[in-house]
Amino acid sequence: MPTAGYDRRYVNTDLERAPMSKPYSDAANIPVNASQPVLTYHPVTLDVPGRPVPLEVKVSIPATGTDLPLILLSHGHGLANFLSSYNGYGPLANFFAAHGFAVIQPTHLDSTALGLRDTDLKDAPLFWRDRATDMHNILDRLDDIEVAVPGLAERRIDRDRVGAVGHSLGGNTVSLLLGAQMLDPDDDRPKDLSDSRVKAGVLIGAPGIGNDEHFAEWAKTNYTVLYYTDFEQMTGTGLIIVGDQDLNPNFSNRLSYRADAYSASPGGNKTMVTMYGAGHIFGGISGYDAAETNDENPERVATLRALVWAYLRSQLYSADPSWKNAVNALENGEDPMAKVETR
Repeated sequence: MPTAGYDRRYVNTDLERAPMSKPYSDAANIPVNASQPVLTYHPVTLDVPGRPVPLEVKVSIPATGTDLPLILLSHGHGLANFLSSYNGYGPLANFFAAHGFAVIQPTHLDSTALGLRDTDLKDAPLFWRDRATDMHNILDRLDDIEVAVPGLAERRIDRDRVGAVGHSLGGNTVSLLLGAQMLDPDDDRPKDLSDSRVKAGVLIGAPGIGNDEHFAEWAKTNYTVLYYTDFEQMTGTGLIIVGDQDLNPNFSNRLSYRADAYSASPGGNKTMVTMYGAGHIFGGISGYDAAETNDENPERVATLRALVWAYLRSQLYSADPSWKNAVNALENGEDPMAKVETR
């Protein structure tokens, strides 16, 4: 019963009916190594010739360890004010760093925080090409980044163990690093933006192939370059993560649109994870309690990030069984949240 003075005008009846709270897991049922405290340093500012503003990055590292494997984490385009910047994707960045990776997050030029989307700069509003070159510049400038972050130079980033993870438009960025191309016939710039320093990439809800049969007029008008996405040269090793509810008619009326990077790229080194019940934000990967999440599910986030962690561990360390163990745990769980396939 309400206590004295309790005003029912301010009662959230959904909360009254809500189950008792419980702690959310770190990695769902996926086995991972021990978590440790995370050290974060930002901004590290890199002056890049020709870039309209300096490139700012956030660096997150585990509290201990040396020769740290690296994840480049590319934010999505999105409409939120700050999630589309290095301030977003905390549920992923913090987890990866807590479990042994150095994580570098750039603020790409399309970030809403920079206010450049509506300018007449080349490639606005997506700045798709600059996003890939941001990653090139980060890898070129790792020495500078290590010097800028207190204590990192002594602990060292392992240049031979580099992975890239991107969500939505960030997935497109990662696909370009793996060899995908944007074949706009009116763009005479080099098409190949791949980077062999990236040993494996993870595309989460990435844009697919545009064609007249299904590509929406809204996307063709506002994001014309996505009409020319091509995966035939995406020879790099990749994990493609899709949600079975990730359908946005502004881009395509075809649910398989987000899986094109898997089905249309060269096989032999591609894996796809389909997350059950997942929309475009996959339960909330872009930020803690993010308002843009329409399928909020912390356990889905925990499963996704643990699978990404396991995949990159095994790709960057050939003898590491993390991916095999993760798939076994996923498939043998009481209520699997995803399925895995390879080609």
